[in-house]
Amino acid sequence: MPSLRWLEKYRPHKLPFRRHVTRASVALIYRGANVREGELFFIQRARREGDPWSGDMAFPGGRLERSDTSSRHTAMRETLEETGLDLFQQGEYQSRLSDLLTRHHSRWSPMVVTPHVFAWRGDNVMSLNHEAQRGIWIPLAYLGNPAHRSTLQIRTPLGRMTFPCCRYQGYCIWGLSYSMLQEFLRKRGEGRQVALAGGS
Repeated sequence: MPSLRWLEKYRPHKLPFRRHVTRASVALIYRGANVREGELFFIQRARREGDPWSGDMAFPGGRLERSDTSSRHTAMRETLEETGLDLFQQGEYQSRLSDLLTRHHSRWSPMVVTPHVFAWRGDNVMSLNHEAQRGIWIPLAYLGNPAHRSTLQIRTPLGRMTFPCCRYQGYCIWGLSYSMLQEFLRKRGEGRQVALAGGS
């Protein structure tokens, strides 16, 4: 599996106030023979009453704890806890993506989420905890195909709102996960063009 080190050429957007609010991080885990043929890992959140994102598709991750040495460490720890995928032993770190601003699950206060990209070197064995209903690898070729983009209507306190999404076998990727996915796909596409130009 080739490296995605081309991601390092891009400077992600870092929110300047991120150290003054609650922070979280997630892991975008990639596997495959090359950057054109590969899969990206998602979890489906467990269905829980009171959780606004209950049952949604997401990347594994969670909030930073005092014991975490960095947001990257948080993404790795949370992935291991939620899925059993050990990025400490079987993941190769690639890069980070841009910070995103969201809110706490239970209250309207800001939270900054930092995505980190890893190449997976392990097997298919998962051990999901109570936070994840299932784990699924989705082909990047499918995710990058504009024909599979759609929209999702959500009822909010401000009324019905329409969000872009990607649908796959009954699953719907939207919101922050969709934004992270699109940034990853853009950089992947740009990286492929750089590689092709360098080889011509």
